[in-house]
Amino acid sequence: MIDVAGFSFNKLVILGVGLIGGSLARGLRERGDVAGARAVIGVGRTPASIARALELGVVDAAVALSDDAALQAALAGADYVLLAAPVAQTQPLLERIAPFLEASTIVTDAGSTKSDVVAAARAALGERVGQFVPGHPIAGRESSGADAALPDLYEGRNVVLCALPDNPPDVVERVAAMWRATGATVHEMTPEQHDRVLASVSHLPHLLSFALVEQILNSPDAALKFSFAAGGFRDFTRIAASSPEMWRDICVANRAALLDELDAYTAVLARLRAAVEAADGAALEAVFARSRVARTEWQEQRANVSAAADPEK
Repeated sequence: MIDVAGFSFNKLVILGVGLIGGSLARGLRERGDVAGARAVIGVGRTPASIARALELGVVDAAVALSDDAALQAALAGADYVLLAAPVAQTQPLLERIAPFLEASTIVTDAGSTKSDVVAAARAALGERVGQFVPGHPIAGRESSGADAALPDLYEGRNVVLCALPDNPPDVVERVAAMWRATGATVHEMTPEQHDRVLASVSHLPHLLSFALVEQILNSPDAALKFSFAAGGFRDFTRIAASSPEMWRDICVANRAALLDELDAYTAVLARLRAAVEAADGAALEAVFARSRVARTEWQEQRANVSAAADPEK
């Protein structure tokens, strides 16, 4: 078990209690040794939108984003605020809560893009932007909503913090400690580096997964093709079950880096197409072999990291 001794919180406010926000709440309260009152308040567009989180006990109270008095009460005395909503909502959400934020409250996010989030935070918070620490837990499932939340979702996973020059070091460390308390490993990157890396290993794969399903849907014998789809199709398209709203926002927000990756991928596809057209089996096998070795090494590395994180497994 990962040592999380020394971390405590009294109140965490989560805007958007779904998979990501709900898993943070459960992780902090159901695993490890986290001290403090550990109250979690969920904020949604309407109370009904987070009623399920309240019913499941993921949050202690549900507050409507539109209710000034309730929102102010929820934010009073908060140690942390997590924005766990689609990245396009970052600036409106920060503008909404800014009047009620206390100087001691730390705000962070879980958005999959960071350059746009930083710009949104500067626009919404101005001179108070030092209270906001951009973050991204690199964990998820194709399922969404509070029902999908898991207490161990972040165990052995990476969390990236893109600290701002405005952030006091102790504020960044407090956010890092929060994520480490869930079992995550915390890394730091610049927003630009984060967006380039994630465009390659996360955003592009999601785009390709959606694209394959769309291609089949557009074919005249789509129903027949789907009826014969098996393991390979299932594995490749699993992430196409992810939130369309969230991935729409990610693709638009990180479009420059994503276009670079899409162009590079298209170039590889062109090489493979040429090899298929020429019946060049040797060229195809060489690419397949390199890819197999690289993926096997990556999988082994992940297994080693997971074992090191929890030697009892």
